[in-house]
Amino acid sequence: MLATIRKQLRHHPALIPLFFFIGGGTAMSLLYLARLGLRNPDVCWDRKNNPEPWNKMAPTDQYKFFAVNMDYSKLKKNGPDF
Repeated sequence: MLATIRKQLRHHPALIPLFFFIGGGTAMSLLYLARLGLRNPDVCWDRKNNPEPWNKMAPTDQYKFFAVNMDYSKLKKNGPDF
């Protein structure tokens, strides 16, 4: 299969950027999915030691990937401790 792709790329060099950008997009999407699975407080991998990870987060923790106008260092906790 790789030999066929290599042969097509030699005959049609305009396909090289296409393969480059599709491969880069695939890699970035896989890295983002890994980040969501490992860093998001809604995902619980260890139910014995940490059954509710969202309760142990401080109000100053930023878990969103991109925050537009939010300064997490100035937030205060409004709810009770569990």
